[in-house]
Amino acid sequence: MRASLWVVVITLFSTTITLAQPAGNPIIPDLIADPSIVEIDGIFYCYATTDGTGQGLAKSGLPVVWRSKDFVNWRFDGTVFPAAADQLYWAPSTVTKVKGKYYLYPTINHDIHVAVASSPAGPFHVANGGDTFTGPNAPKPLVTDKGPKGTKGIDAEVFIDDDGKAYMVWAQRGAARVHPDMITLDTTVVIKTKRGGYSEGPFLFKRKGIYYYLYTLSGHENYQYAYMYSRVSPFGPFEFPEQDIIATTDRSKGIYGPGHGCVFNVKGTDNYYFTYLEFGRGSTNRQVWVDKLSFNEDGTIQPVVLTHEGVGALHVVKNAPKQLAIKDATASSSLPDLKVKPIKDTTLNRTETYQPKNAIDASNGTRWMAAPGDSLATCTLDLGSAQKLKRLDAYFVMPTAGHAYRLDYSTDGKTWKRCGGHTDVKIKSPHTDKLSITAQYLRITFIKGTPGLWEVKVY
Repeated sequence: MRASLWVVVITLFSTTITLAQPAGNPIIPDLIADPSIVEIDGIFYCYATTDGTGQGLAKSGLPVVWRSKDFVNWRFDGTVFPAAADQLYWAPSTVTKVKGKYYLYPTINHDIHVAVASSPAGPFHVANGGDTFTGPNAPKPLVTDKGPKGTKGIDAEVFIDDDGKAYMVWAQRGAARVHPDMITLDTTVVIKTKRGGYSEGPFLFKRKGIYYYLYTLSGHENYQYAYMYSRVSPFGPFEFPEQDIIATTDRSKGIYGPGHGCVFNVKGTDNYYFTYLEFGRGSTNRQVWVDKLSFNEDGTIQPVVLTHEGVGALHVVKNAPKQLAIKDATASSSLPDLKVKPIKDTTLNRTETYQPKNAIDASNGTRWMAAPGDSLATCTLDLGSAQKLKRLDAYFVMPTAGHAYRLDYSTDGKTWKRCGGHTDVKIKSPHTDKLSITAQYLRITFIKGTPGLWEVKVY
C-alpha cells in the first residue's frame, strides 16, 4: 500500500445476531484460527494461525504469539519465528517445556516441523536443521504432508505424561511417542475413533488419571468436535461415550463451526476451558472463541455450551489502569456491508458491517474498515468531555502486516495537536501511546497499513 495518509474510520465485524459482550467471544481482536493456549508463570499464551490475508490457503500471516495476563487484554510484539516469516505457517502446537527449552510444532509448507526457544514468547528457531526452509540446509520435516499410514502431516499437538514421556498426535488420527530429544518420533500408530471421515485438530490431555483424545469432524459451518477417553494410556484402549460430540454449531445463537482448537486449564485449579475457531465469514477469516469445559462425575465430558459471553477474566491484574468510556466515533469513510455467503449451511444469516462505532463497542468481533479509495482515512474519538488521558491502545486490522499512524488530540474538535503515533511501520498489537494530556477528542490518521480498527481503548 502506498504511503499516502489514511484517516482512520472505525467499523464493525457485526452479524445479524447479538454481538459479543465485553471480555466475551471472540477473545482476540484479529482474524486467527487453530488456537493452542497454555498458561505459563501466570501468563496466557495463544499460538495460532494468522488469518485474514485475503488469499485463502495460498498465504498465511506472520508467526506471532499473543499473550495476556488476565485473559481479556491480549497483545503481541513482532514475529516470533523469523525463519518461517515468509513461509506458509499454520496451526502451531501448544508450546512444551523440556529441560529448560520450549518446543513448538507448527505446520510449515504443509509439513510438521520442530521449533525451539528459550522463552515461550520466542524467538523460535529451527530445532533440527539450518535456520531456513529453503536450500540445502532446509530441515527435514518431522511428519510430511502425506504422513505415514494414511495420516496427514498437519496440526500437531504434544502431550507430556506424568512420567515425563512425550506423545504427539496429528491430523487423520496420527500418533507417536516423541523421543527424549523432542525432535524425533517413534513408530507411528493410527488411533481408531468411533467416527470416521476426515479429521484434523486432534488434542490429547489428562485429567484425574483419564486420558482424553479430541478430534474434529467435517469443516466450515459444520465443523464439530468429538472425543473418547482411556483409563490406561494416551493411545488407549479407548472408551467411546454415547454422547461423544462435545461441540457443534448452535444455530439458535448464530455460532457456527466450532473447529480446530485445544483444551487448557488454569494452574492450580480444576477449571478447564475449550478453545476453538468459529466460522467467521468463511475461508481464512476466522476468530478464536473460548467456553467452559465441564465434566460429569464419571469423568465423561459434558457438551460444551457455546456462548457469546465467553469466560471473561481468568486472572485479576493488580493496579490495572482505569479504562474510560468513549461516547462516539466517526470516520472519513466506511467499507460497504458484506453479506456472508454460506459454504455448507444455508441457515447461516450473517452480515459483516464496518461502521465507526464498532471500534468502541468492547467487542473483538467487530471492526471498522475504510472504504476503497479513501486516501485520507481518519478516525475521531469523542470522550464526551475533556478528561486527563494517560494511554491509548489501538488494535488495528491486519496487525501482522504492520502499521504507521499519527495520533492528535483536541479539546474543541477544531484545534489539533500531535500527541503520539510513529512514522515507521511496526508489527504489533495493540499500538500503545503513553499520554499526559487533557482532551475530549482523539484522532488517528493512518500513514501505512490497512486502514481499520478492531478496537480502541483509552485510559
